[in-house]
Order: sequence, then C-alpha cells, then structure tokens
Amino acid sequence: MKKQTVITGLIVILSLMDISHVLAYTVTYKDKLGRVVTVDAPVKRAVILITYDLIPALDIWDDVAGINRWAYSHDDLFKATRPDAEKTIPSVGTGDNVNIEAILALKPDLIITWTYRPEIMRFMEQKGLKVIGVYPEGIEELYEVMRLHGRLFNREKRTEFVINKMEEIFRLIRQRVATIPEEKRKRCLWLGGKPTTVACGIGVTNDIFKMIGCINPAGDIQERNRDVSLERIITWSPDVIFIWGNAGYPIETVTKGSQWASVKAVRENRVYRAPEWSTWSPRLAPIALWMAMKTYPEYFKDVDFDGVVDRFYRNVFGVSYGEIDKIAQ
Repeated sequence: MKKQTVITGLIVILSLMDISHVLAYTVTYKDKLGRVVTVDAPVKRAVILITYDLIPALDIWDDVAGINRWAYSHDDLFKATRPDAEKTIPSVGTGDNVNIEAILALKPDLIITWTYRPEIMRFMEQKGLKVIGVYPEGIEELYEVMRLHGRLFNREKRTEFVINKMEEIFRLIRQRVATIPEEKRKRCLWLGGKPTTVACGIGVTNDIFKMIGCINPAGDIQERNRDVSLERIITWSPDVIFIWGNAGYPIETVTKGSQWASVKAVRENRVYRAPEWSTWSPRLAPIALWMAMKTYPEYFKDVDFDGVVDRFYRNVFGVSYGEIDKIAQ
C-alpha cells in the first residue's frame, strides 16, 4: 500500500510538471513602433509604466515587479484595490522619466510602456531589457492592448470578461443615441494639456465622440492632438466642452475667461472637467457614459449612472464605485 501511495504521489508531481510545461509559451507582438517583440510567457516579473489599471482588472498583482509612480499619486483605483501596493510594488519613475537603475535592480521579464518617448525605449533595450511600447489610438486598439496583456499573463478569459462588461455600457450608449435626429447632434470639443490643445480625428476620444453621437469640430484634423488658435475654437463654437482630467489649468480658465465668453458651451454652462481616470483603461466605459449623459441628458434621464458604474466596478475591479473618487455629476 505504501509503495502505491509513493507511486501515486510521483504521478501527481509529474502531472503538475507537465501542466507547468504546457503553460510555458511565447507571445510575439508587433508594437506601436513596428518592433516585433517575442516574450516568454506567462510573464512573472513585469514593470508596468502605462496600463496599470489592468493590474486589478486582470488580477495580476503577483506578476508585477515595478510600477509607474503615478499609480500611487494619481490613481484612486489603484489605492482602493490595493492600499498597501506602495509598500509592496516599487516605483520606477514615470513613462517619460524612467529610473533605469531601479528597473535593472528588479530584473524584470518585460517592461510595458507607452511610445511617447521612443528614445527611452531604445535606451532600455540597450541595457538588455525587453520592452513593448503601446499607444492605443481607438477603442479597438485598446481592446488589442488588453488582449495582449491577457496573453502575456495567461488571463485571456478574464480579459474577454472585462471587455464584455465594457461593451455592456457601450451598447447602452449606442442604443440611446441611435434615436437622436441628425439635426440635434451636438458639437463637442475635448481640451487637453492646454486650453487650446484639442483632440483631433485620431484617438480614443474621437472614437467616443462618434459613439455618443457628437460631432467633433477638430475631427477632420488627422492627428492625435493639435494646438489651435482660440479664434478657431470661437469659430467652431462647440455646444459642449470636455476638459482632460489631468489638465494643469482650472475649469475657470475656460468658463470665466473673457475671450471664451462667446463660445456656445461657455454661454450655456456646458463645460465639464473629466475625471482623472485613464482613457487607456476599462474605465473608458464609464467615462463614455458620463460624457453621453452630459451631452444628451434628455436621452439618459432614466439611467441610474451610479448604479451602472457601481456594478461595473464590482465586476471588473472588485471594489464599489463608492470607494473611488466619483465623477462630478
């Protein structure tokens, strides 16, 4: 009987070894700079400099060796989902101001960053680090980046679950705005880091404008963002203005600025500051719903925003909406 127990134990161990072997695979990805990167997966020691909202969404806490310090100083979600993260996951600077020595000390399998500073990526590669650069320029590209994380961390089913939860909110938006007559479509503008920097025809923001039934006056400009003259904005005279949540100027720069007074959105008190949430995140879905409700309140008056978003947060991030800095209604 003892011999049989030993043999059974060996079979179990060998079976586990086989499973472990099966789980070892490679992921090859062509990143936003056209670089083809092959990574051994599942990744166990990642440094994440840009997509850190996916850490709680995909539950990959144990696979993250380092993080962008903005996750601690600017991300309410990060604090809510893992209050002790600052003590357990080292900060390695930001996406455009990286502490290379700190990263090297962590001996990561992979660094995920954005392509805003390609020279930083090249420098990290010269140090022998494996780097993937992302810069999603639309909702489908955001899904592609999320699915990349699913493959890298062996969380593909969880990724599809999160995307489905985003799509539930997007479907609600599309159903409501589909009934809006063309002549009632609003002209919406998104202001960025400066009051005269506008979101143009390329990017997640323009995709959201299309989804919520807005006309983006800057949509014909085939760039991500462009600094334009205030005179041009006055000529556009948008019905609604949204301001990037991380913009370094107060909303009063627009709402109280004498030069802005003739803009329709300012005259009608329809200027809104977005939350300090990443739009390269599953949180894009509640941001889109908030924008749709601000633009067309009459078509969403029976929608319980807090209830919809609370269910989303509980399903996707495992925390309630009440634990997050809520969007100003």
